[in-house]
Amino acid sequence: MKTIYMVAGLPRSGSTLLMNILGQNPRFYVTPTSEVVHILEQVRNIWDKNLAFCAMGRRQSETIKRNVLEGILRSYFRHTDRPVCFDKSRRWPEYLEMAATILGGREKIKVIVAVRDLRDVLASFEQAFRRTSALSQTPFEKDDPIKSKTALGRMAYFLDNSQNVGYAYNAIRDAATRGWLDCMHFVEYDQLTQNPKGAMEDIYAFLGETGFAHDFENVEQVTFEDDFIYGYKDLHIIRQQVRPQPPQWPKVFDQTVQNTPAWKDVEEIAQFWRTYI
Repeated sequence: MKTIYMVAGLPRSGSTLLMNILGQNPRFYVTPTSEVVHILEQVRNIWDKNLAFCAMGRRQSETIKRNVLEGILRSYFRHTDRPVCFDKSRRWPEYLEMAATILGGREKIKVIVAVRDLRDVLASFEQAFRRTSALSQTPFEKDDPIKSKTALGRMAYFLDNSQNVGYAYNAIRDAATRGWLDCMHFVEYDQLTQNPKGAMEDIYAFLGETGFAHDFENVEQVTFEDDFIYGYKDLHIIRQQVRPQPPQWPKVFDQTVQNTPAWKDVEEIAQFWRTYI
């Protein structure tokens, strides 16, 4: 039976790079951004609305439902013969109780959480917006043509609870609140790019997996995503060589942004995960 680990975290925080480094290990199978957890959620919800399943009795219905959900998750990796599988989705922290029930207990749950200074996360999204909007209309411009016109408006949009940054931030914090910290391992973007060997050794220790000599000078991209589906260019393209990346936010956002109360609020939580480690 395959071992399944989860990879979650903040967007623009190195999870794609991490997955492709992990993919160098011939024992490991890695996914691009995955929505299998969303499928599990939908099946769970539809099941509970089905009168026939409800009428068969709660105990029997829940036993069968758990088996079906486990079957879906394990079938998702049936096409690979690699014994260890990593599924990447920022949704996982929201559904760890379900994952534990499906996989057979809390001790089966190990989540790698990619994190990065929130100021740089926002800077990365701002750069993606500028890069894409040069020749194409972004989904954000369609959804909110007023707020999309300013850097502060775009920052507020990305931080909204329903959007990528705000959703991921809240999901991580809530998982910690629900008592899952012992099942979570935070991987800081700066640590991964400045000391990849040390970062990977820490990951292997957390997982309890046998170490592997990764090649950080030649990271072949084995996960692929059509980023225009998401409305932005080059969101999931990695560099072949792992190199330190200087902070981007000082040159992306000028003083008119950095002096605002909204920016000060971001600064206060920029490295929020440090309170957990």
